[in-house]
Amino acid sequence: MTGTTAAPTVNSQLDPADLHRIHMYWRAANYLSVGQIYLLDNPLLREPLRAEHIKPRILGHWGTTPGLTFIYAHLSHQIKRRGTEMMWIVGPGHGGPAAVATAWLDGTYTDVYPAVSQDAEGMRRLFRQFSFPGGVPSHVAPETPGSIHEGGELGYALSHAYGAAFDNPGLVVPAVVGDGEAETGPLAASWLSSKFIDPRRDGAVLPILHLNGYKIANPTVLARIPEADLVAMLRGYGYEPHIVAGDDPATMHHSMAATLDTVLDRIDAIWHGARYEGIVSDIRWPMIVLRTPKGWTGPHEVDGVTVEGTWRSHQVPLSGVRDNPEHLRLLAEWMRGYGPEELFDAVGAPTPETTALVPEGQRRISASPHANGGLLLKDLVRPDFRRYAVDVATPANHTAEATRVLGGYLRDVMRANPTNFRIMGPDETASNRLDAVFEATARNWNAHLLPSDTDLAPDGRVMEVLSEHQCQGWLEGYLLTGRHGLFNCYEAFIHIVDAMFNQHAKWLKVTRHLPWRRPIPSLNYLLSSHVWRQDHNGFTHQDPGFIDHVLNKKSELIRVYLPPDANTLLSTMDHCLASRDYVNVVVAGKQPGLTYLPMDQAIAHCTRGLGIWDWASTDAGTEPDVVLACAGDIPTMETLAAADLLRRHLPHLRVRVVNVVDLMRLQPATEHPHGLSDRDFDTIFTTDKPIIFAFHGYPWLIHRLTYRRHGHPYLHVRGFKEEGTTTTPFDMVMLNDLDRFHLVMDVIDRVPGLGEQAAHLRQHMADERLRCRAYTREHGADAPDIRDWVWPG
Repeated sequence: MTGTTAAPTVNSQLDPADLHRIHMYWRAANYLSVGQIYLLDNPLLREPLRAEHIKPRILGHWGTTPGLTFIYAHLSHQIKRRGTEMMWIVGPGHGGPAAVATAWLDGTYTDVYPAVSQDAEGMRRLFRQFSFPGGVPSHVAPETPGSIHEGGELGYALSHAYGAAFDNPGLVVPAVVGDGEAETGPLAASWLSSKFIDPRRDGAVLPILHLNGYKIANPTVLARIPEADLVAMLRGYGYEPHIVAGDDPATMHHSMAATLDTVLDRIDAIWHGARYEGIVSDIRWPMIVLRTPKGWTGPHEVDGVTVEGTWRSHQVPLSGVRDNPEHLRLLAEWMRGYGPEELFDAVGAPTPETTALVPEGQRRISASPHANGGLLLKDLVRPDFRRYAVDVATPANHTAEATRVLGGYLRDVMRANPTNFRIMGPDETASNRLDAVFEATARNWNAHLLPSDTDLAPDGRVMEVLSEHQCQGWLEGYLLTGRHGLFNCYEAFIHIVDAMFNQHAKWLKVTRHLPWRRPIPSLNYLLSSHVWRQDHNGFTHQDPGFIDHVLNKKSELIRVYLPPDANTLLSTMDHCLASRDYVNVVVAGKQPGLTYLPMDQAIAHCTRGLGIWDWASTDAGTEPDVVLACAGDIPTMETLAAADLLRRHLPHLRVRVVNVVDLMRLQPATEHPHGLSDRDFDTIFTTDKPIIFAFHGYPWLIHRLTYRRHGHPYLHVRGFKEEGTTTTPFDMVMLNDLDRFHLVMDVIDRVPGLGEQAAHLRQHMADERLRCRAYTREHGADAPDIRDWVWPG
């Protein structure tokens, strides 16, 4: 074992007293980390360690932990000396013991959870709760003070750190990147984030690549390549690497302290140069490559096999401790090697000497308000969205590009919130027709500029990088530290962040039940270039399934909106930007689309979430023969065109048209906060009349949302059937049987007694489909009567 109770002494610029304090703190944090993994009782080892003191299920991970506690001790020392404001990101997924141990040592844990007091009983509870039923997870979870990042899924440490640093001019964010995490695609791309940070107004990210050589059972690539190649790679990404490597605590403390002095001085110099001398280009940011043994200070050898410095230390170096006396002896020796009698006083509290390097108040890393962003949250200044409304004198007679209209509103949101609102997107802001925002700000860019470049600047607030992972990670870091934002993306490719969305939703679910975690701005997705208007890109760009994925999460968190036109989109997005602790998914088209509702009606319709469109219905307030329901801009247009055909060809048929904006209204009130009561649902949709539902996404989702409803046996849903190609807009809906003619045929087939009366009309509808298909094949465009259809005035 390399753990020692004595502070090492080596001549260095590190003051001997500081060296002693750092080493004591590190020993204490390591002791507490091991205790969390193994102990159920006897936390201070004041009696011989026995089997009954050991947890029956030994869970947790030791391998990365001592490196993390080492980093934390040195960062705290620097904060104490300099007064620097810091929060940290723990990338290694299995570093939970370190973050909990350091938060308890700092007193933050007890501030948040008074029952886990800084005494022997509190230490016992700290140990018992870790990876224990009813306790806390083994990762750096939402329950852990000082965290905005749970490492359950690897790859997002740097993107979260950069998101936290944007618009935080005094904040340094050390981001520990595990060498296993460094092998993931998202992390590999996130090194590029250094080209998107503006030292005049942003904080700084200090990447710490922690190379302990192994992941779960295999060596890691970056730990095995020649150091010259590693340095060259990191320099190519725009960093100046500083190497700290070794296994001797004495040498490593001095080396780490000196290196942190150097890199923090360099960050200060970069900030000064940018803010007082205008130097914002050709900046090489400092970073640290930290090489330590995996399982450092743990058992060197167990059962004749080397453990420390190998993959065997990844989880629990000593297994079967309850049943193996030799392992129990080794565990007691290991823990006593940290000298708990020197680290903790008679009541079990950390001694003043142990915690002498802990900064005061909110300067403690675990107490950083940036890691509890709701504490710093300022409401978004939102212009009156009604000012951007398009005129709708007659429903469905004029067109507007809904997202282009929204762009004007977002431009002014940008202007009104110059330090706490950003738009993220993978090179698609202009493509999604939001380019009005460039009247207020540029795209953020801190790399080389050419004379031909437009809308690029170091202080740009539109963040574009061709990685959905980075956009999501930046935005999550930004939101979790108390700011606001929007992620716009092509609908099909938002699936790239499915797993990241999962993690954020899980985080929100947990934090909603932690009173000390304050609400943060919602994660807002705007999905455009959607399935029905990707006719030019084809099948690869046609997938509406993100909605299905999102709806797997807790109903208290999820909102899905399908505004059918420009005015409803404005109302919807204004609502989403004002919300807290939700994930809002808004799907809206960017192509010219029909407008349906003047703004006052649009607001009322969005407030209801769904409603009957009287102007398109022929039931005249009586019981309908059929309900035509729709959700999404293209399904709405096709539904109205079908209603027009029915009105002309079957004037006696009583048709009710229902449009759905808030998809969650379809669920019962018992299942979702936005759900309709059964009475209200039955009133609108009826209990025994055919419902032909034209839906933006996969048809079965509507069945999933409504299967409990009384009218569900009469529900027939049309939507995307995984048929797509490069073709015309109308041919695309025909490929999936969502077209107006097929909807009319569905009505004829499902309204009792109508089939015999309307046989000629049904055949005519089938012929119309053939006509339109033939026209597209001959002319490469939709027939004029389809392309130019409007609601008859």
